Amino acid sequence: MYDLTGFQRDLLYVIAGEEEPHGLAIKEELEEYYEKEIHHGRLYPNLDTLVDKGLVEKGRRDRRTNFYTLTRRGRRELEARREWESQYVDL
Repeated sequence: MYDLTGFQRDLLYVIAGEEEPHGLAIKEELEEYYEKEIHHGRLYPNLDTLVDKGLVEKGRRDRRTNFYTLTRRGRRELEARREWESQYVDL
């Protein structure tokens, strides 16, 4: 997780919070959070990076639509990140 950008970490959180989201659903969630448009040229290369790192798995719903899920490693990384954050942030 330490080598991911903040945007890539946000992608992981959105994917973890949804049931097999497709790219457009992820894009819409992030646009709502960031309050600005997320371009495809930013979204999909970062999703591919997460797939390449073994944190996310990409599946195919049909010929045009992919969906994304966290791998076991991705879940472990998110859990470790939350534990690390909890040392510093007590809400």
